[in-house]
Amino acid sequence: MQARAPLMIEHRLIERMIEIIKRMLHKVEIEKSVDPLLVDKTIDFIRIYADKTHHGKEENILFRALEKKDLSEKDQVLMEELISEHILGRETTKKLVEANDRYRNGNKSALSEIISNLGFLIDFYPTHIEKEDKVFFPSARKYFSEEEDQAMLEEFWEFDRQMIHEKYRSVIETFEA
Repeated sequence: MQARAPLMIEHRLIERMIEIIKRMLHKVEIEKSVDPLLVDKTIDFIRIYADKTHHGKEENILFRALEKKDLSEKDQVLMEELISEHILGRETTKKLVEANDRYRNGNKSALSEIISNLGFLIDFYPTHIEKEDKVFFPSARKYFSEEEDQAMLEEFWEFDRQMIHEKYRSVIETFEA
């Protein structure tokens, strides 16, 4: 298995979540209301799975390894663009959290911000994923030997093994505070 395989498998799960968000958004637009707990679950998925787990592997392992390589200008620009997109996704998720908190606390006008941010995520992720799957990952593969690729795959697995502990350590620390 190549190192990019787990990243692409994760993309398939993110795409499934995007379809769920689309259905949720359609219902929200019809009913003119949203269950803040559903938005919380969406936020948790985006923050923990899509960002910390998936983007974490990309940024902390793949991109870090690529920074040591002599990338073509095109590949360097694309990697920087992907990093900027990750940041944009985090900023949008933060806005969604804030709007959901206001909505939960009775500010019904925050619903439009929830709709806007969910809509952004629906548009953002498929394009971002396609850019990685079809352009960046195949291009990035050429910079690594088979041994380097397999070492990165092992690092991905170790990253995943630690993620569950990080998630629930954070939950406990939140309760303790």
